[in-house]
Amino acid sequence: MTESPKIGLMEKDGVLRTLQEEFKTALKVSERNVIRQIQFPEAKGLIKVAIGMRRSGKTYFLFQTIRSLLAEGIPLERILYLNFEDDRILPMDHKEMGKLIDLWYTLHPENHRLGCFLFLDEVQNIENWALVLRRLADTKNVNIYVTGSSAKLLSKEIATSLRGRSFAIEVLPYSYSEFLSAHKLNIPQQSMGQQSLDEQKSYLNRYFQIGGFPGIQELPENERVEVLQQYVETVVFRDVVERYQVSNIALLKYLIHSLLKNTSSQFSITKFYKDLKSQGYKVGKDTLFTYLEYLEDAFLIFAVPVFTESLRKLQTSPKKIYSVDNGLITASTFNLSDNLREKLENQVYLDLRRQGKKIFYYHTSNGYEVDFITQDLQGKNEIIQVVWDSEDPSTAAREERALKQAEQELGFTGRLIDWKAYVSAQVACLY
Repeated sequence: MTESPKIGLMEKDGVLRTLQEEFKTALKVSERNVIRQIQFPEAKGLIKVAIGMRRSGKTYFLFQTIRSLLAEGIPLERILYLNFEDDRILPMDHKEMGKLIDLWYTLHPENHRLGCFLFLDEVQNIENWALVLRRLADTKNVNIYVTGSSAKLLSKEIATSLRGRSFAIEVLPYSYSEFLSAHKLNIPQQSMGQQSLDEQKSYLNRYFQIGGFPGIQELPENERVEVLQQYVETVVFRDVVERYQVSNIALLKYLIHSLLKNTSSQFSITKFYKDLKSQGYKVGKDTLFTYLEYLEDAFLIFAVPVFTESLRKLQTSPKKIYSVDNGLITASTFNLSDNLREKLENQVYLDLRRQGKKIFYYHTSNGYEVDFITQDLQGKNEIIQVVWDSEDPSTAAREERALKQAEQELGFTGRLIDWKAYVSAQVACLY
């Protein structure tokens, strides 16, 4: 473990003041950013946690929350923002983290009485960070907000040190409706005519190509592709290789490429393992399962299980793979085919995930695949089948056949989602 720097009180004071000045500038710049269609719950007394892949917009979501506080009349002197990826305060252990926050109270002693708001970005970089937050929550009049790019590390701390004291939400790249806002594209009436539908179809294709990462929206195509590829590289090295001491980087990258190419499809680790062996790779199957877990932990890839009551079938069936962003798929795989249905299915998955639903796929007794079986927070189930164009008779008939059989077997209702239904639902979010 790297020894923490021994920073003197005066130096800490100077660093903290510099960070706060830079934060004020960044906060002002963030006013130009799109208002995200997510928000932290009230949940008084609980530590609020925002998790998601790097560059998905967690920092600006914090800034959005801070601007809301300022609009309510909370003065900036009661707000502390720290980014734990800033090299000027790293490396740092939890004791140094606690001392830095305590120093801020020394600089603003009135906050002991008035209460304050702490915003801690990428907090998983500080080992035992939750110990500090638990102490602060127990002893101070404070509201705490944190972000992180590791589902496992954060959930481990939340389940142990912060048991019952936190509430987590997920930050994904822009939704389609947020994409429309970001590009100031025409928002039609909820009842769309043919011209509006044609516009929305072209916008949706553009969205699938660019993706939803906030930082790449205005970049030229070549730069955008390069930056998105760098996002994947950052996940590989910062969130997998460094975090879990992975040595077989070439294999990890090959797995990522294969997963992204198979987005919206079933992916069998066993089959992939056999293919690797036939190519001369020496790797254990358990290693591949572990790598997939790492990529899920970093929010790059999501693996969806089959809907079944059989534990054996659940363990042996392939999982369906989805990616955090369609633009990332295009940039990383150079797949030039339209594959619009697969992209729409991937986007529907992400939106279902935004809604906090449990998600599965299903095979009917006749072998038809159903894209999604969902369960909401109230326990209500729904069947969803995705089709790009439901006006294509052969395609619609095939998908409806699978949907009807699933309804009969499972006993709950379903629906088809095509591109028109999708954009209509997304546009409704803007009204």
